Amino acid sequence: MSETSKSLKQKSREKVAQWKKLVAEFQKSCPKKASWQLVNTLGSYVALWTLMYFALKVSWWLAIPLAIVAGGIVIRAFIILHDCGHGSFFKSKQANDFWGAVCGFITFTPYHHWRWEHSIHHATSGDLDRRGVGDIWTMTVEEYKESSKLLQFGYRLVRNPIVLFVIGPIYLFVLRERFPQSRAGIQQRNSVYFTNIALLCIAIALSLTFGLWTYLILQFIIIAVASASGVWLFYVQHQFEDAYWENSENWDYTEAAIKGSSFYKLPRVLQWFSGNIGFHHIHHLSPGIPNYNLERCHHSDPMFKNVKPLTFFKSFKSMTYRLWDEAGKKLITFQEFRNLRKEEIKTQKEEAEKAARLRKERAEEDVAVGRAHRDLM
Repeated sequence: MSETSKSLKQKSREKVAQWKKLVAEFQKSCPKKASWQLVNTLGSYVALWTLMYFALKVSWWLAIPLAIVAGGIVIRAFIILHDCGHGSFFKSKQANDFWGAVCGFITFTPYHHWRWEHSIHHATSGDLDRRGVGDIWTMTVEEYKESSKLLQFGYRLVRNPIVLFVIGPIYLFVLRERFPQSRAGIQQRNSVYFTNIALLCIAIALSLTFGLWTYLILQFIIIAVASASGVWLFYVQHQFEDAYWENSENWDYTEAAIKGSSFYKLPRVLQWFSGNIGFHHIHHLSPGIPNYNLERCHHSDPMFKNVKPLTFFKSFKSMTYRLWDEAGKKLITFQEFRNLRKEEIKTQKEEAEKAARLRKERAEEDVAVGRAHRDLM
């Protein structure tokens, strides 16, 4: 191990010791706050389905807005599932696993399978050498340049906003989550199968109540709103201009959390629906902090408060970022990439012309020397 690597690891240990003291008090779960979140989230979800039932007797135009709001509640339920997966929502593991699975039925997410995938995300976020699990496909400038035209097309397609925030999220939660990954263990696989059975039972019950097509339309609106919004939240939490990416040798957990996870400052109502997950820099620093303590932790120390916020309207610019520029240490747009390529080609052309001129000058010098030599003879 090089001296530089040893020094980086030592600094990392010192930083970890520093922030661990700061976050310790906020890692304690609160049964009252957790229980109230369950009541106002799951209770609201049941209430909205009930209201939709009666609204349909009047007009679809009353039911559709309710379905959109229900989609927002599903996001909040996912954050509860998320906290349960980190073991932070309740102190009891059994309570976390039970309510995490229940929220999984609402969010179309197999709890244990998702928890397994998500743990990999936290261990590798911002590490260029360990991309590929629980993250959004991100290529470096050099990787993109060296890729085939077909791979470049595929990457551009995946990063297209329509695919990334509309088609992709629906595919992810409606189809992909119905099948376990090949590397998943027995518990994770059973979680997928059990969730699928539960979803089928819920679908049958609601279809008998609302009618098949009515249920499918309402459920599609709910899951479309929730999945698109959820993927957007995840995207802006790690895909912003001054994000953090490093090779494994230089990767630092604290830096990846504070610099590689955004502080997404949302209006209060959206903060409520998103379960405070906008304080993502705090969450990545210490996943053991439940969502209802994230804001208090953020305001507890300058180390956290000094993180530059990403505001709601400014966050939409994040959609334009596509590639990680290792030289500039930032995410860039395809237009910026094209500009870099033009500059690179221009520089290469100038260097080639300079080299050609030097060869010509040397050739002319050789000819002149040859003539002078002959004249002397």
